[in-house]
Amino acid sequence: MNSPCAALQPHSRTKALGFSLVELVVTMSILAILAAIAIPSYSTYLLKSHRTDAQTALLDMASMEERYFSTNNTYSSTPSDLGYTGPVSFSIGSGYYQITAITVVPATPPAGLNNGTPATYSITATAIGNQTKDVCSTFTVNSFGQQTATGSDPNPNVDCWQR
Repeated sequence: MNSPCAALQPHSRTKALGFSLVELVVTMSILAILAAIAIPSYSTYLLKSHRTDAQTALLDMASMEERYFSTNNTYSSTPSDLGYTGPVSFSIGSGYYQITAITVVPATPPAGLNNGTPATYSITATAIGNQTKDVCSTFTVNSFGQQTATGSDPNPNVDCWQR
């Protein structure tokens, strides 16, 4: 029993499953834009987080220099004297930096009108590998407690020692 109205109704179309090409292109465009923003930000964040390796190692070596000075009345440029193994240039932390210089200037005694100068040291850590892309690539600490950093950043107000 077909009703006469059934003949007048158009054939029902089956609904297509899945996504249209336009929907896929829009979704991929959005993902590409998000990736273009997120990946460089994440890379910069990683480089900044690796700075703590250099900072921690330099401050540890500085405390070891002061400990060595308190018992020997001089600073040492030899890492083994400070409790480290290896040559002057050795990797520290996770291998993003290496100690490249331990400079020691011995004290000069007073002579005549000269009051003499105290013994000083300076320890420098330099970025290696992928870490050289960081704007703060060289960290230095000295016997006066000064913490300095240099790098490729054109902005002189960047504080590389800031966490």
